[in-house]
Amino acid sequence: MWYDRTVFDNRTLVTLTREDEVRRIIAAEIVSLDGVWESPDEWTPRYFDQEVAEAIGASMAASDALLMGRRTYEEFASVWPERGSDNPVGAYMNNTPKFVVSSTLETVDWQNSTLIAGDIFEEIAKLKRQPGGTINVTGSPTLVRSLLRERLLDELQLLVYPVVRGNGSRLFPDGTEQLALTLADVRRFDAGLLWLTYQPASENEIVEDVGAEPE
Repeated sequence: MWYDRTVFDNRTLVTLTREDEVRRIIAAEIVSLDGVWESPDEWTPRYFDQEVAEAIGASMAASDALLMGRRTYEEFASVWPERGSDNPVGAYMNNTPKFVVSSTLETVDWQNSTLIAGDIFEEIAKLKRQPGGTINVTGSPTLVRSLLRERLLDELQLLVYPVVRGNGSRLFPDGTEQLALTLADVRRFDAGLLWLTYQPASENEIVEDVGAEPE
């Protein structure tokens, strides 16, 4: 087999060798200052300007595939086919290959969609080996947390809006397993937003952190 299962930090992880890891998976999430991702249409529009639009458009253009969980798929599939592909966002959402992770769906009918079932982490690891560019994850918070835990996510991008929601579903809710990340880049927007780019900490960094004496 081209991959193996490695025990690290008391977890079983899918491990890819450097030469096998061809495609990168990047999650781009919109969050409030208190980490809420739910219902962004209620709190993001006032900050959406040309600078933000161009940055989001560039992020979309940098990927050639979408990876999403069931709930995000069902939400998108109920909206974007009806909106058509006459504008760049609609064209991207409808025409880009989509990989849907689900243990309950039997079929996916939205055009250019492929169902990933069974051993999803093995299948996603195989997907990373296929020829192609960056795979983008949007929404799908449960999937994002799972990819981070299994070390299959290469980059987490957070577009942080200067809003405190006070309630709503958070990207990392209480009870989320501790995950070590490294800040790779920061971009500030005139509207007050921050684009924070994180990458998973190396295994050595995590081991050192776990073994440190508590303060």
